[in-house]
Amino acid sequence: MDGTHRTKKRAAAILLGFFAAAAIAMPSAQAADRTVSELIPVGQTVGVKLFSDGVLVVGFSDGESPAKDCGLKEGDVITAICGQSLDTIEEFRQLLAENGEDAAALTVKRGSRTIELSAEPEKDEDGEYRLGAWVRDSMAGIGTMTFFDPQSGTFGALGHGVTDVDTGQLLPLDHGSIMDASVKAVKKGERASPGELKGDFDLTRDSGTLYANTECGIFGKLSAEDAAKITGAALPIAKKDEIKTGKATILATVSGNETREYDIEIEKIYSPSGSTRNLLLRVTDEELLAQTGGVVQGMVVSYNRDNSGEKPLRRKALRACRIGAPVRCRRGQYGTTPFLQTG
Repeated sequence: MDGTHRTKKRAAAILLGFFAAAAIAMPSAQAADRTVSELIPVGQTVGVKLFSDGVLVVGFSDGESPAKDCGLKEGDVITAICGQSLDTIEEFRQLLAENGEDAAALTVKRGSRTIELSAEPEKDEDGEYRLGAWVRDSMAGIGTMTFFDPQSGTFGALGHGVTDVDTGQLLPLDHGSIMDASVKAVKKGERASPGELKGDFDLTRDSGTLYANTECGIFGKLSAEDAAKITGAALPIAKKDEIKTGKATILATVSGNETREYDIEIEKIYSPSGSTRNLLLRVTDEELLAQTGGVVQGMVVSYNRDNSGEKPLRRKALRACRIGAPVRCRRGQYGTTPFLQTG
């Protein structure tokens, strides 16, 4: 992972990262109560793998089924069968097989609640016991590392949570990792149809581990080897009232693993409402428009000039934006970009 940015302009970049005020607290027990005042903007494309804590119910077979009869709903997370915890589809099937035709006690997370249900599995034509529910245990895709904290070695990426394409639920994270990725092609965006970056993962090694999947993004810690490759300058985090409309730049990787700056304009700043939609952006860089058609899946934003474009602003890091498009992810879709990232 290379933290060197070949920029068109040498003005100091201001990252639109995941920041709500002049200092933020990392969403992790590892970070304790330490607040962060400086971060390094990155903008490098990475491969992402996430594995769930339990299996997520994403649908049901047609007609009546044990899953429907016992009260399971789409978006439920099955974390145990008969008191035995599970994280993968393989473990789910194994526990059903061991249980047989007896009523199976299901431990289920539904929103903030944990409930107990009882289901009676049915044997299918292949002799396997089934509930009649479609479940998912992992997701993968390509996204952008937004910032790196040099003090703790932690990073933030995407600018939004990774959610299931069928249910819209955040994937409950058990563990995950990021790895080096290279952009091989760009599907250009069109009106009402955002484009996407397409590339390859380096599956031979992980460059960092994940500890949180939140509405504001995914968070993790880089390996010591990969942290040493992030060479950019740490920038102080700015206050919300320092964000202005006008000319700006984004840090983006749209070819290979070269991260560059491109011109945009911040057209509107939304009032704080608890939403992850904060800014309305318009791409003005002719080179980027020719390559991507605008903002596509896999970009991160930085700001480096005042509205006139004549002089650099003082170095600050600002709040991340998401334009409000849904996240799309499909299990096992390596080498493409199922994560929809607009900020």
